[in-house]
Amino acid sequence: MRKRGIALAAVVGLAALGLGGTAVAEPAEAAGGRIDREAVQRVLDTMTGRGGVAGAQVRITDGRRQFTMRSGVAEVGTTKPVPTDGRFRVGSITKTFVSTVVLQLVGEGKVGLDDPVSRHLPGLLPRGGEITVRMLLQHTSGLYNYTSDLPLDPAGFERIRFKHWEPEELVAIATAKPLDFTPGTDWNYSNTNYIVAGLLVEKVTGKPYDEAVEQRVLRPLGLRSTVVPGDRVDIPGPHAHGYYSVDGRTVDVTRLNPSVAGAAGEMISTTADLDRFVDALLDGRLLAPAQQAELTKTLPFTGGYGLGFEALELPCGVTVHGHGGGIPGYSSIMLSTKDTGVRLEGSFTSAPTPGGGPGPEQLLTEVFC
Repeated sequence: MRKRGIALAAVVGLAALGLGGTAVAEPAEAAGGRIDREAVQRVLDTMTGRGGVAGAQVRITDGRRQFTMRSGVAEVGTTKPVPTDGRFRVGSITKTFVSTVVLQLVGEGKVGLDDPVSRHLPGLLPRGGEITVRMLLQHTSGLYNYTSDLPLDPAGFERIRFKHWEPEELVAIATAKPLDFTPGTDWNYSNTNYIVAGLLVEKVTGKPYDEAVEQRVLRPLGLRSTVVPGDRVDIPGPHAHGYYSVDGRTVDVTRLNPSVAGAAGEMISTTADLDRFVDALLDGRLLAPAQQAELTKTLPFTGGYGLGFEALELPCGVTVHGHGGGIPGYSSIMLSTKDTGVRLEGSFTSAPTPGGGPGPEQLLTEVFC
């Protein structure tokens, strides 16, 4: 889940989340390439040393070369290295999977991007006749962000950490508040949009959105380490842990009920699976050409946000595409150049005490600039 739509913003906030750990670099497979691996390693080590990150793992594609790197520890208080094939909570990167499924349904003629939501989900939204499917995917619906009313600070999150949430319950939190603006006239990142999109997928396909994601994206691409967990509180397989500090106590928040994020941010994956996904998506292997064009179509006021997919121009002038994500304990990135020649996927676990080092914007500079 995220409150802002810029991919970089999802991870910049890590600078305030914790302390670092012992750096453990992944050996490079081959010399050469445009990217300076030693510089990347220094950035990761700074993030885990002073930047509020307990552990970091990244996968980088540099033309024909691909390598993984890591820093910090998998568990605070140990020297256990972060697994470079470890699973992690991807947060709002879930939105790109959901948007892909919706766009596939559009290509099949089962739903229209400019259909009012009330055509498929009558009675769900007070102004569902004005809000379209496109507005949900692009965050221009005006729907209030339900997570703004949840206690997601460290102390408050402990109270709801293992609670089960129905998607309709989350939507109700949002619809109890007025719209932020008239639908289609402005942009505001709202997780509510994708909770509704998940319900839309379920109504149109006749199956829960997680089954649609698995059938339409995960299985065809062979993403065997990616799961939609539902109420399962554990992360399966090897993984690093994320932390909060509550009243001076270090709290491991790795285990949680991700239904609080639902179709807006509950998925678990690996850097390898995310890399295969973003590569296939940008290469046009998941969407028909018309829907591929819609994926990256923006409006003057959406700040580069398309339909569950973002364009971010870096200070050096390079534009990258993808999404970022955050959920208690974890922040993540999935970014690529438009031609997929350079790609970056990463997971950053929060440490229990604040850090004061530079944020991961330096990582993006080293990889893409």
